[in-house]
Amino acid sequence: MSEITLVEAVNLALHHEMEHDNNVVVLGEDVGDNGGVFRATVGLKEKYGLRRVIDTPLAEALIGGVTVGMATQGLRPIAEFQFQGFVFPAMEHLMCHAARMRNRTRGRLTCPAVFRAPFGGGIHAPEHHSESIEALFAHIPGFKVVIPSSPQRAYGLLLASIRSNDPVMFFEPKRIYRTVKSDVVDNGQALPLDTCFTLRKGRDLTLVTWGACVVEALQATAALSKQGIEVEVIDLASIKPIDMATILKSVEKTGRLLVVHEASKTCGVGAEIITRTAEEAMCLLKAPPKRVTGMDTVMPYYRNEDYFLVTEQDIVNAARELVEGWK
Repeated sequence: MSEITLVEAVNLALHHEMEHDNNVVVLGEDVGDNGGVFRATVGLKEKYGLRRVIDTPLAEALIGGVTVGMATQGLRPIAEFQFQGFVFPAMEHLMCHAARMRNRTRGRLTCPAVFRAPFGGGIHAPEHHSESIEALFAHIPGFKVVIPSSPQRAYGLLLASIRSNDPVMFFEPKRIYRTVKSDVVDNGQALPLDTCFTLRKGRDLTLVTWGACVVEALQATAALSKQGIEVEVIDLASIKPIDMATILKSVEKTGRLLVVHEASKTCGVGAEIITRTAEEAMCLLKAPPKRVTGMDTVMPYYRNEDYFLVTEQDIVNAARELVEGWK
């Protein structure tokens, strides 16, 4: 067991699956010689060769199309888009083919592909390098959408994604690529792709979040605990499917729901969670559910980035309003 970063956990999972399954291949821009823009694929080309680690041209549409073709012919491709905001040229292949392959062929063909992409702000990059558009992919039937928030979950969820027989959008919060470390055992044990994780128990409020916002959420709940407010923190992890059973069980205990995400507010995943809570458990709520989110704007350049990103204090303020304003 060793303490590693989130991006190192991604690399560890890739190495594990490529070693144990010869059908696993990696492709994308700079994934071979350079080891990926964030070094997530470092060492793969040297160990597994050019036939299994493929440097593609700077052509996201090509990456999407080739990945679908590989997946339908017996391989398990892992495609890397350098940033989530670069995925748009490949959307026809993803939406019209990868996500629909099982349905279109009545199960004769599947698309066991993983589409990886770093996402989110916080590294002072331009807007197309800082997108948080997980809700877009969650709206597409046929996709699973996964976002890890720790090295352990990055390792286990990526293993499960590679082994899935249907396409998975695997988004990695680059703001915490190297700032969050923990022990990871390279034992090949996957985590479920339909389950969220309760990180902290509490009695007064349920806080649901994912990705890099887990860091601010845990910091905020520690501060709230000193003020006598005990918050239950749930890492959603699986954006689609959503594990509503765990969320509703927590809301039944706390009576209050706060959803925190970096993505823009309108039509975000938070709206889905709140709506389903209202549909299935309105009688459990002691207060109207609340969201703390990014703004309904394009991610600004780095000088204004902090105005967009959710802060610990934003979460503290919202939680106190939910608890103290609705006793």
